[in-house]
Parts: sequence; C-alpha cells; structure tokens
Amino acid sequence: MHYRLPALLLLVGLLCSGVANAKPRSLHSVSDTTAVTTGPVVQDPKVSYEHPVTKTIAEVKITGSTSYDDFVLSSLSGLNVGDEIQIPGNALTSAVNRYLQSGYFSNARVLVRRYEGNKVFLEIALTERPRINAVSFTGISKGDREDLEKRTGLRKGVQVSPNVLDRTRQLVKKYYDEKGYRDMRMSIKQTNTAGQQGYVDLTIDIDRSGKTKVRNIYFEGNEALTPHQLRMAMGKTNEGFSFSRGRALSSLLKIFKQKKFVDADYKEDLQNLIKKYHAFGYRDAELISDSIVPVPGERKIDIYLKLNEGKKYYIKDIRFVGNTKYPASVLEQVLGIRSGDVYDQKRLENRLSIDEDAVSNLYYNNGYIFAGVDPVETNIDGDSVSLDIRISEGPQATIDKVKIRGNDIVYEDVVRRELYTKPGMLFSKEDLMNSFRMLNQLGHFDAEKSIPKPVPNPQNGTVDIEYDLTPKSNDQLNLSIGWSQTGLIGSIGFTFTNFSIQNLFRPSMYKGIIPQGDGQKLSISGQTNARYYNQISISFSDPWFGKKRPNLLSVSAFYSRTTAIDQRYYSGQMRNSGYYPGGYGYGYGYGGYGYGYNRYNNGYNDGASTLYENAYDSDKSLSIIGLSIANGRRLNWPDNWFQLTASLNYTHYRLNNWVYNTFENFHHGSANDINVELRIDRNSIDNPVYTRRGSEFSLSVSLTPPYSLFDKKDYSNPTLPTADRYRFIEYHKWKYSGKIFLPLMNPATVKRTPVLMARLEGGIINSYNKYKRSPFGTYYMGGDMMSGSMSYMNETIGLRGYKNGSIAGANYDYAYSYMRASLELRYPLIFEQSTTVWVLAFAEAGNAWQDISRYNPFDLKRSAGLGVRVMMPMIGLLGLDWGYGFDRPNGYQERGGSNIHFVLGRDL
Repeated sequence: MHYRLPALLLLVGLLCSGVANAKPRSLHSVSDTTAVTTGPVVQDPKVSYEHPVTKTIAEVKITGSTSYDDFVLSSLSGLNVGDEIQIPGNALTSAVNRYLQSGYFSNARVLVRRYEGNKVFLEIALTERPRINAVSFTGISKGDREDLEKRTGLRKGVQVSPNVLDRTRQLVKKYYDEKGYRDMRMSIKQTNTAGQQGYVDLTIDIDRSGKTKVRNIYFEGNEALTPHQLRMAMGKTNEGFSFSRGRALSSLLKIFKQKKFVDADYKEDLQNLIKKYHAFGYRDAELISDSIVPVPGERKIDIYLKLNEGKKYYIKDIRFVGNTKYPASVLEQVLGIRSGDVYDQKRLENRLSIDEDAVSNLYYNNGYIFAGVDPVETNIDGDSVSLDIRISEGPQATIDKVKIRGNDIVYEDVVRRELYTKPGMLFSKEDLMNSFRMLNQLGHFDAEKSIPKPVPNPQNGTVDIEYDLTPKSNDQLNLSIGWSQTGLIGSIGFTFTNFSIQNLFRPSMYKGIIPQGDGQKLSISGQTNARYYNQISISFSDPWFGKKRPNLLSVSAFYSRTTAIDQRYYSGQMRNSGYYPGGYGYGYGYGGYGYGYNRYNNGYNDGASTLYENAYDSDKSLSIIGLSIANGRRLNWPDNWFQLTASLNYTHYRLNNWVYNTFENFHHGSANDINVELRIDRNSIDNPVYTRRGSEFSLSVSLTPPYSLFDKKDYSNPTLPTADRYRFIEYHKWKYSGKIFLPLMNPATVKRTPVLMARLEGGIINSYNKYKRSPFGTYYMGGDMMSGSMSYMNETIGLRGYKNGSIAGANYDYAYSYMRASLELRYPLIFEQSTTVWVLAFAEAGNAWQDISRYNPFDLKRSAGLGVRVMMPMIGLLGLDWGYGFDRPNGYQERGGSNIHFVLGRDL
C-alpha cells in the first residue's frame, strides 16, 4: 500500500518532533528499538571523527521504505545533490534523527556506497515501523471495548510507534480513571501478522481490578461550616454509607450518589468546597492542602483536607454604573440583594446572570444582547465589601437570520411556525427559551441536544438564531397478548405523531409506511377477547388546522361491544364444582398478563377458566359508539401557554338484557349522551418525557342539554320505564387538575436534577334533575387505571396503595365526585435520546363519593410508595409502582395495604 503524504506536511511534522534537541549518533546506523545489520559501506582509512573529510553529494538513494515517495523522504533528510558535507558530520547525524524522531521508522542508517573523486554516493536505509492489522481488547465488556476503540483511534493501517502506544496507555488509563478504576493495569502485546509482512496484531489486555472508593473524608480547620455541609458540597466525591456520628445524615442524603473515586470529579469538588464558603460570605477561604491516602489491603482511600476559612464578609453597599435604560431603583429590585446581606458570591452571580429573572435577562429580553453586567469589588473595609455593578448596555439587536439545522423528520414550516424568534424582531432571551419549550412539546426532537444558540453580529448590531435539532422517534406501537377466564385476548395500537394527511395519496411523500412531515397525530387501536369483547378506536388531530394559526382540529370515533356469560352456566357445572361467581368474569391482558375478576367474593380465581369459553350468551350485550370533534385555539393572554378548546361529543349506549355494570336497574334499551365540553389549559413544561420545570393546569366543564326541563316527563314517577328515563342522559360535569414541577437543582447546570412534582385534581358530575342522574360518566377510583369498568362508560382514576376500584367501583357503586392529591420526588437514572429511566417516591391521598353532598377534601385515603418509569421509543411509557395504603377503603374492613401497580402508556 502506497501512502502519498504531502512533502510539506510531513516535513513540518518531523521538524516539530524535536530535531533541534537531538544528540549525535553513529554515522553508520542509529536505531531505538531494533538491532542494526551493517550493510556494505565504503571505508576510507583517512576518514575519522578526528579528521572528517569534505565531499560533494552526487546521489541520495532511499531504500527500505515502501509507504512513502522517495522524493518526499529524500527532501526530509536535508541532504541534497550538490551539497558539500563533512563525513562524518552533523548533516548526516541530523538526517538520521529526522527519520527516527518522526516515529514512522524504527531504524535509520546513512551508508556511503562509494566515492568518485570529490563526490560521494549515499544510501539512506530505512526500516519502517509495522502497521496495525487488527486490534483486540481482552478482559473488558463489549461496551467498554466500543468506547475504547473510538477513543484510541487504533485501526488497520496505523503505524505502531512508541508515541502511539504511550498515547493509547494514557487514554485507556484516563477512561478507567473516569469510571473509578484507579488501580487498572494493562499490557500491550504485538504479534506479527501471518502472511502480511510489515503488519502486526495488537492485543490490549486490561485488568480493571475493582473500583476505588472513598472510605472517609477528614476536614481540618473548618469552624464556620460543619463536616456535613462540606460533604454535601462535594457532590461527586462521596464516602461509603455509614451510620456513624456526624456522617449518618450525609450518607442518607447521598445514598444514591456515586461512591467511586474519580480524579476529575475530585478536583471539581475541591473547587466546590471553596464555592460553598463563598456562598456563606467567606471570600478568603482557601484549601491549604489535600492528601489521598490508600487504605492498606483495600481498594479504598481516605482523603484529608486542610482549610483556611478566613473571615465572613458582608455587603456594605451596591452601586450601579453605566445604566441608562433602567434606573438603579429597578435594577436593585430585580437584583434582590441589599446592604447588610452576607456577601454570597454564588447568589450574586445567579441574580446577575443565571436565574430566569436575573438582571442581565432584563436587558436580554429587550434586545440588549450585547449588554455586559459585571460586579467589581471597589472597597473592602474590615468585613464589609463595596460593589459596583458595571453595566455596558450596547445597542438593541434585531434578529437577522433564523437557521434550522439537523431537521429531517418534519417539514421546516412545522418547526418555524412554533418559533417566537422571527427575522426582524427585537431579540429576546425569553422568546428564545419559549421557542425552545414549544419545540420540546412537539416531541420530535431531543430536548437535551437541541439547545438554541444566539450568534451576535456586533459589526451590524444584529443577531442570528441557530437551532441545531436532533430528531428522535416519537411514534408508538403497543402490542399485547394474554389469557383470561374467557379465553385469548389481544390488543394492538399505533400512534403516529408526525402524520401528513395531505400526502395520504402521494406515495412518493411516504416515509416508511405512512406519509409524514406535518406534525399531525393519528392513533388507531383495537382490542379483542374473541366473542366476549371487541373494541376499536381511531383519532386524528392537527395542531395547525389551516396552516395559518395554531388552531387545533381533532376528530375521533370508537366502537365497543361486550357480551355476557350464560346464567344457566352458573346452575350447572360451576355450582357443582363449588365455584359460583354469580357475575360476569372479564379479563385484561398486558404483555401476557391476564386475570379474571369475581364481583361477589372480591377475589381472583383461575379455576375452571376454560369453561367460560363455552358460556357465551349472545342475548346479553352492551354496545357503545362514540364520536367527537374538537376545535382549540392557542391564546396570547394572559400568556402564550394558554389554550381554549371546545368539543362536541356524542356517545350511544345500547343495552340488550345487560345485567352488569348498570345503574338503577337500567338493563335494556338505548341511551344517548350529547354534550359540549369547554376546556382551558395552560402548559409550560420544558420536556414532555422527564419534566424538570414548568406546570400544567386544566379546567373543563361538560354540559348536556337539560332535557328534563322541557321534555314534559315526570322523572319522579318510579314507574317510568328506565329506557325512557335514560334515552337522553343529562348532566353537567366539572373537572380541574394541576401539576407543578420544581427542580431541586438548576437544570441549566445540572442535567440530571431531582424534581419535585405536586399534583391536585378533582371532579364532580351532577344532574339538573335529582331523579335523572346520569348512569354513565361517573368515576371508578383506586389502583393503577389498567383495569376497571368497561371502556367509555366511566372515568378511571388511579390511587396507588389500593386495589383497583376499591375506592369506588368494585361493587358498581360508582362515584359522582372525587379528589386526588399527590407529591412525587423523581430522580433520573438514564437520560438519553433512546431511553429515559427515572425512579420516584410518592405520597398520595384521594377519595371518591357517591353523593356530592358528602364531598370532603379532608376525608382522604392516604398512601405512599416507590416506583420506576421507563420511556422507550415505539413503546412509550412503562412503569411499576409499589404502594402501601394506610386507610380502609369504603366498605372494606382492612387497610389498603401493600399493592403492586402497573403503568402502560400514561402515568398514574
């Protein structure tokens, strides 16, 4: 293989390798790794180091190299035809050193082939270093091997030089130091490749040993801050768990933190110690010394830190200098720091430039992107510090160009229509971040890698906005199969979040199996339990219907049919077997998990399950058909996060001798639900998957016509047929919900921050006429929402720590009002584009009431527990919770106790 390297590039590389500092070597040969075989050299008895001779070069011949052009190597030697040189002399020594110090050759010799009078014919004999044929890593996992292959850059064709091997050792050590394996050992073995001269196979054997952990951290010289405060400041260098005095609280609070020792993290934590002191006003605090002492016989270390705290400082006065746009009184109010406050440098930095309502953002939100806000200590008197906040406002900047890169999943106008940053507008950081949040809520881009960036143009007073987007898949496929007492069950569902209906009949615009690009949403799902239960639903929504304004159009339809178990079955084999459930056994399957529910003994039974399959009764059935159309509009007031939605909904219920899940003996006939729903939402969350900040609020009301006011029927008459009473159901239904997400650390600096989520929700469904209460649309509460009443008949509300439906619905005593409050602490374990995983701890309380007059927000069933959530592409949200209910559900003699709950598709 012939490697043609530009002569100038190779020459510069060789000259920079330290030729100037080379020591003289032998005339005949110089080698750093291999023995030299002496070639034919013309000897002249008159030539010696004491008496060199001067000759003119007649020829320079290169031998031994097959990878580089001769003219390149000859020019790099510095020996040119016609030059006069001394033999022996510095010119020959320098030539040899040039080759050796390049790293490409293991041996270089300058040979005098012959003399012709005053002329000399030279040969430069080179021995190239071998090249890599293959690299193998042993003793490590596949993931480590792939990472190291990328880091080291070792690949076929690379020459094996001491520099390459040293660099490989350094990179491997650094890699494992970052993982906490400080005692890692490695060896590199070269083996000649069979049948390929000049090539070797490298085997890199790695022994990671074990991770080095911190046993104890000892502090000396700290009086103002306790060891606990200092340990908490060292966020990544943590001691092992201990209940010893002085360490118990730190160990408990940092139980999930890394315990391995990483050099880079340790150095960062030493800076964090000083920043902690600065936050308490100790501006002169310094670390005098730090020592890392290995623990004999263990892979642990002790850390000794000696500190000098200095004295505590306070703010004497603050003066704003250079401000013309805003008066000092306004800036002082925004800053929020007064004379006499502790000189907290971290708080000062946050209030000047980091917080969302910082002083600098006051300027940035009004176009002053070139503004500079810098604190300067002007005087220190005892323990008091005077500060000047020097402001350089600069001109207001308008947006010149808005550049979108990396988007290959949706049409560009779908992205641009969500942006608040448009060419010609005054620059605003708030608009920039609002645009970022809107893009995140689309769900098509990785929120952690699609950060917008302003690029100022000082020469013309403008700014360009660059959106470097990282697409991600947001579609979902749900597929499950299972077994229940009524036989095989299965479900399938597709959700396409980037659908394009306008390209439906344009196959050339398809991406995969569907047309994509317009950001529309199409969902299709179906479920079957053979003859006993069948359901299908379809929905379509366009968030920018008409493409001119953010007006939502949504249409949906569904159909379900459920049949019953033949009652004669219970008086036959089932009664003989001692198993008499006396009701309909229904099942649900999630990924192969199925069960049947017995309404009379409130237990689960698996006996005689196959017999149910022969008890099909087509004379008893419940069919439901539903249609809905909705229109929503994004509002500009009170802010841009509000949306108002109105929908018209129709549901038709047909009961045929149906004896289950009914209300007031309504077993046969038809019911029609025609209602209008008005809903106002506000959504300002930063990430729809793992939300770290923002809030979600919703208030809705659903109204049916008040038929009882004008249909001239006496609903107080107990003899009125139920089919007439419920032919047109009526109600007014109100519901509220709210979530607030509070990060415990600043998401701008800590990506994997814990988040506290608070939630409050509730609802009521009431009637215009107390004798015409709605038999549908009530609340089924308790458990995990994955099972419950028949679809579309009732609204399912989860309450962890209690069995499904145990709060309301287990005995068909559905509720007309409910309330639920939750508090969750979340922490992300994996925060990547492909998968997001977080753990949580929760405290929850809720209740449901059949009679609205008994609604009592202080009479709630309490629970607490732990859980985990996994968000995966094409699958969606999966989760598992363990909850413990502390109270007795309505009508039960025992507490809720310990319960396992499943999450599929939507959170509890």
